[in-house]
Amino acid sequence: MPKEQYIVGLDVGTASVRVVQAKFDAERQAFSIIGASEVPAAGIRRGVIVDIEEAVSSISSALEKVERMTGVPVETANVSIGGSHISSVSSHGVIAVSRADGEIMENDIVRAIDASQVISIPQNKEVLHVFPKSFTLDGQTGIRDPLGMSGIRLEVDTIIIQAGLPFVKNLTKAIMQAGLEIEDLVLAPCAAAESVLSKRQRDLGVVLVDLGAGTTSVAVYEEGDLLHTAVIPIGSMHITNDIAIGLRCSIETAEKVKLMYGHADPKLVSKEEEISLATIDPAEEESTLRSYVVEIIEARLEEIFNYVTAELKKVNRDGKLPSGVVLTGGGSKLPGIVEFAKKQLRLPAVLGKPQNVSTIIDRVDDPAFATVAGLVLWGDKFNAGSAKTRGAGMLKGLLDSPNVAQLRKWLKSFLP
Repeated sequence: MPKEQYIVGLDVGTASVRVVQAKFDAERQAFSIIGASEVPAAGIRRGVIVDIEEAVSSISSALEKVERMTGVPVETANVSIGGSHISSVSSHGVIAVSRADGEIMENDIVRAIDASQVISIPQNKEVLHVFPKSFTLDGQTGIRDPLGMSGIRLEVDTIIIQAGLPFVKNLTKAIMQAGLEIEDLVLAPCAAAESVLSKRQRDLGVVLVDLGAGTTSVAVYEEGDLLHTAVIPIGSMHITNDIAIGLRCSIETAEKVKLMYGHADPKLVSKEEEISLATIDPAEEESTLRSYVVEIIEARLEEIFNYVTAELKKVNRDGKLPSGVVLTGGGSKLPGIVEFAKKQLRLPAVLGKPQNVSTIIDRVDDPAFATVAGLVLWGDKFNAGSAKTRGAGMLKGLLDSPNVAQLRKWLKSFLP
């Protein structure tokens, strides 16, 4: 009997740690999520570890819950990584084709991608991912897959994702202390894109906005390629903090006010509706207008989406993406935020839920689970079963791997 295959995704967020476990379904020939858990996060701020002991406790608790649900021990996982230390840079690699007859082989493609990494990288940074965008062969541009073609000079345009080395080490250390081995570190918005974006959306042009608690991640796709990515150090937790300051109440009360009465558009809220904080927390005596709370929320959302607009302007895509914006993450569940995004970004907008993954668990059908569900798809798509991919993304594993079939599968995954 063949050994059962499992893939585990671990999303270490600012407010929550989420884990999903998926099992390979032989009939469907695809992975299906069989277990999911979510616990409050501790020791994590704006997507990075600030207290390893507390983070280890949160991660361990989430792992234990999913193991009890499925009865299957968790040993390895694909892990999301975020935070404002993430940066991306476009690069270009050029090589001479090695064969005398000029036919492009797998090693030529690897060498070209490798050549694109010969750039100045700060000592405190390391390469997380290298995504090939397009190839040029003897001046012919726009080639998606040069394998088997003939030429003399092969060029490749890539986007290189870099992460802060200290933050990667701290995250890796916390996960290993929780008894887990990392199969691959994956940029959080790239993982979320796997579960919520369709192939057509990526081809036409789309921006994914992942509204987390401590950060907002942005990923722009066009013609099937990742065009740009950024992490904004503001999230939905900052909205809660603003409400706490504005109402002079506790953070816990402010969070409940946001969840119960929050909205993105003051025009859709009655100016006379009052909120009695005593009904939420008996220790509170104040009352306030709901419209005032919504105005506080609107001000912070405007700031977040102004940053998103600035990122789109960097790649000249402000208001120019036919598939618009897909909102995901826990912060995207705020009522009225889809219409707000349409107005602010001047683009079509939809709420993104995991749709590309099979599951029997209702709670996974939630924007907050987009990243962790995408980690399962990432593990399946990129065949991240090799420990060699640990800490450096897919490319390092490919360069170290003698299996060229893995390279072909990886390259084909980027084709339209």
